[in-house]
Amino acid sequence: MLIGTYQFSCRFTDEAELPYFKGATFRGVFGRALKNVVCALKRNECSQCLLNKKCLYPHVFETSDISESVPGSRVSGPPHPFVIEPPLINTTHFQEDDPFDFNLVLFGEVNQSLPYFIYAFEQMGRIGLGRRMNGHRGRFLLEEVRVEDRPIYTSQTRTLSTDGTFREWTLIPPDDSGQETFALRIHLLTPLRFKFENHLKADLPFHILVRNMLRRISTLLNHYGEGEPDLDYKGMVARAREVRVAEDHLAWFDWRRYSFRQDRSMLMGGIIGNITYEGKIGEFMPLIDFCTKTHLGKQTTFGLGLIRAEKIK
Repeated sequence: MLIGTYQFSCRFTDEAELPYFKGATFRGVFGRALKNVVCALKRNECSQCLLNKKCLYPHVFETSDISESVPGSRVSGPPHPFVIEPPLINTTHFQEDDPFDFNLVLFGEVNQSLPYFIYAFEQMGRIGLGRRMNGHRGRFLLEEVRVEDRPIYTSQTRTLSTDGTFREWTLIPPDDSGQETFALRIHLLTPLRFKFENHLKADLPFHILVRNMLRRISTLLNHYGEGEPDLDYKGMVARAREVRVAEDHLAWFDWRRYSFRQDRSMLMGGIIGNITYEGKIGEFMPLIDFCTKTHLGKQTTFGLGLIRAEKIK
């Protein structure tokens, strides 16, 4: 599966007030900006539009409206092919000329449409972010886009270099170390939000983490990669139940977001913190490595479900 991670460096041109968790704000304004950039028939609903099979916007934001079933797929609809990783900072008030960075992660062929995403973020800077102050939201200037700290676009030159901007990632099968026993600490850097047995969960036994990873990997590879991965789903979940929780420093985190589509404020929540597992974890490391790049759980487009893994000696 093609994965591209793009680092955007911006600078506010106005005073700005953003929420504590900024992902939903970024995602909402980005959606409006991208539609303004690419939509040819702006009065039409995407599901009824003659151009919906070719237009970038529904492929990014309205995936359920234009999706087709994938033979052999375990899931009904495709995930969104992007993740916005907002800045992991507590700052909510920004002054004019303050810098801020965020990442955009793209999956599959939409990496080929990177110029549209960059232009949409430039338009997003003109629309502004956050609460209205002095009659408008906080506007910003996109200064630079980088890949692995290599500049590929600057606002000064307005030229884009797409060589080597994304790469093919495959799910590496477990090797002889699959039965290796060790301790692993998982850091939930942004809230992880998921359901188990149709209920939101505030705890994270290892088998539930593995179920979420298998679901995320299966959906992404089915729709944007090489198809259903050849994995022993039931066996891996069964073996994951043998891995114990050694330390649990997780907590539930609630915040409010405003939905432009539904025109109302919504209470969101997820678990954050870190948790340490002990047991035969080796065979699960390819899943964990893959999901550190792709996020986990619900509302990943907001930046939820960002995880990091730390092997404990």
